Amino acid sequence: MRIEAALGDITLEAVDAIVNAANPALAGGGGVDGAIHRGAGEAELHRACATLGGCQTGDAKATPGFDLPARWIIHTVGPIWRGGGFGEAELLASCYRRCLEVADEVGARSLAFPAISTGVYGYPRPRAADVAVATLKEAETNVEVVRLLAFDAATLDLYLDRLD
Repeated sequence: MRIEAALGDITLEAVDAIVNAANPALAGGGGVDGAIHRGAGEAELHRACATLGGCQTGDAKATPGFDLPARWIIHTVGPIWRGGGFGEAELLASCYRRCLEVADEVGARSLAFPAISTGVYGYPRPRAADVAVATLKEAETNVEVVRLLAFDAATLDLYLDRLD
């Protein structure tokens, strides 16, 4: 698997699947979650998510991409940062592993990730980048290309440093 890092808007990524940093209800919200819901078509995506029964922290579930360039949206729920002593790193690693597993299940060969849990969930970006890159490097998957999409230059630099 080739791992790339780029600065960009995940809703514009022409990959087989994008990852949504979702809430447990899969109900849409702010940040990347809200942007993905708006880009996909809120009504259709909301109906599709409603059939999934929510999603536990560290798990992932797929829906069609609807109006997005990506064929699939893989929704994952990252951990809320509570200081690092509550299993946050393992839960975040589980998000990346489960997204790859779900990508394999739907036949996706290219996948774009946002910086899971680093927005309102408060996960420190350097630690999140450590977990993301280490987990992806160790993963066994049929996904051929993973893009780590940064929302700012500082996050992109974190990814690039860890990919060297």
